[in-house]
Amino acid sequence: MWPPYDLWCYAAVTFDVVAVAWSPRSAVLARQRRRLDELLQVAAARSAPYRERLGGSLHSPEGRPLASIAPVCKAELMSRFDEWVTDPRVRREPLLRFVADPSCIGDRFGAGFTVWSSSGSSGEQGLFVQDERAMAVYDALEAFRRPGWSMAAGLAPRIAFVGATTGHFASTVSIERLRRLAPWLADSVRGFSFLSPPQELARALDAFAPGVVATYPTTALQLAGLRHAGRLSIRPAALWTGGETLTPSIRRRLQHCFRCPVRDSYGASEFLAMATECGHGHLHLNDDWCILEPVDEHRQPVPEGRAGHTTLLTNLANHLQPLIRYDIGDRISLHGASCPCGSPLTVVKVEGRNDDLLLLRDERRRAVPVPPLALTTVLEEEAGVFDFQLEQTDDDVLELRIGPAEPADPAAMAHAESAVRRYLERLGLAHVRVHAVRDAGAACLQSGKRRRIIALVRGSPRPRSRHRGASEATARQRAQTRRAKKG
Repeated sequence: MWPPYDLWCYAAVTFDVVAVAWSPRSAVLARQRRRLDELLQVAAARSAPYRERLGGSLHSPEGRPLASIAPVCKAELMSRFDEWVTDPRVRREPLLRFVADPSCIGDRFGAGFTVWSSSGSSGEQGLFVQDERAMAVYDALEAFRRPGWSMAAGLAPRIAFVGATTGHFASTVSIERLRRLAPWLADSVRGFSFLSPPQELARALDAFAPGVVATYPTTALQLAGLRHAGRLSIRPAALWTGGETLTPSIRRRLQHCFRCPVRDSYGASEFLAMATECGHGHLHLNDDWCILEPVDEHRQPVPEGRAGHTTLLTNLANHLQPLIRYDIGDRISLHGASCPCGSPLTVVKVEGRNDDLLLLRDERRRAVPVPPLALTTVLEEEAGVFDFQLEQTDDDVLELRIGPAEPADPAAMAHAESAVRRYLERLGLAHVRVHAVRDAGAACLQSGKRRRIIALVRGSPRPRSRHRGASEATARQRAQTRRAKKG
């Protein structure tokens, strides 16, 4: 059961979030500096990893330059979880038991904390705990800085999230949390699994008749294909996308198909609502509540307008689990606060995931789109494989290359192969062949921001393996595939 929502906290945060829209840039920076000082004070006093970074003899870190603090990565903080969090009521082992139970998705943990997890493409599980204040910040940013919310909610209040719904992921937890906080909205906000067979998903969405669909760009393309084929009839007032790169061509196709605005956003498990898109198509960073630093491979700052090698995040809202100069692995560029919309918030450009949407052929030779995030979810969550690359080599053939970061275990490879096959069977693609092979060359792409799902380039000669040390077994299996098709 959820305790009463802290309306005073939410009201104060909401007033501040709304007021920024009419504030000068100097006011945004003043808020940012004040909140950073508060965060550093808490971290220095209560969080061992950051106390070490800030200096054991430091009485007050107020005014300390952020760039003077050594960056940190997820592996280090998660390995010291109980020393990292600032509340002794939050401990790693009970949290692991909590997120292992699907029936607890959306429930509060302990004394009213919200919890979600992320496996991450490296396989290092992330546990992220939010207190009431942090959730009030995320709620207010989502509600008052997302263009079109009032319009969409007024015309058609039903909101459908299409994505991974079976784990304690941030989006799914947020949906279920909202349904518990506001029972009168339970019938108007719902999650739908993108692992469902397309026709089953289409029937469920048509029955729900959402006014807003929130999903990933490639999943939205799958829905567009269903609509074009006459198998999906929903007419949303808005599409909200995130989690992958929304290219101009994908945006145009979605707008043409659904005849509604498409609004992008940028968020992560570490900070749920980092940026939202304005009416001019620019993502505005909520830099009154978070700081992003694009840096090069040596973790040195890059000039404005240039994309970094990676990005350091500082979350100014969450004092329970401090994140200060935390490497999130994304490539972004910052472009100042100059935008025709008049927002004082920084414009950010994000190079998100750019895996391919696969088009496989069913037994009747009809094209079946398969979203890349669905495939990575199956491999990470069901098979427990993170160092991989899945490439389509023909209309009905996939090659799953398992990288050297995974154990050389034939049984594990067979399990990963079977997990992909079972998912394809649910899509009516039981005849599609999946070959799992070891890749003895360079590690497969682990960042999740590069391509791990690679589509067939039709009408072109097939490129050579992207890994210089591709195994001889790979070549033999390819030859066998060609012979089988000729036969």
